[in-house]
Amino acid sequence: MFGLGHWELLLILLVILLVFGAKRIPEMAQGLGRGIREFRKAVHEVQDEVEAAKPDGRTLNSAAATDAPATPPAEAAPQPSQTAASSVEPAAKESPQG
Repeated sequence: MFGLGHWELLLILLVILLVFGAKRIPEMAQGLGRGIREFRKAVHEVQDEVEAAKPDGRTLNSAAATDAPATPPAEAAPQPSQTAASSVEPAAKESPQG
């Protein structure tokens, strides 16, 4: 597990026990459990909303597999004259006039 042996894990747990104390560790574990539970609940709610919003009732994976194009559409590249003009203009504005 992450390249740590048994003694290293025991030492880490001992340091945690000394830093936070025996009374505080269960409270922290409870808070962590509540946070994970709330996160899972929120993820399930969002998934349910997404599935309910689809008109044909297909799941996200099946819709992506059937509706996805074979190749992504090509994006419009900026014209070379536009990029050269836009890079020259800020330099001209910043130069002081004597």
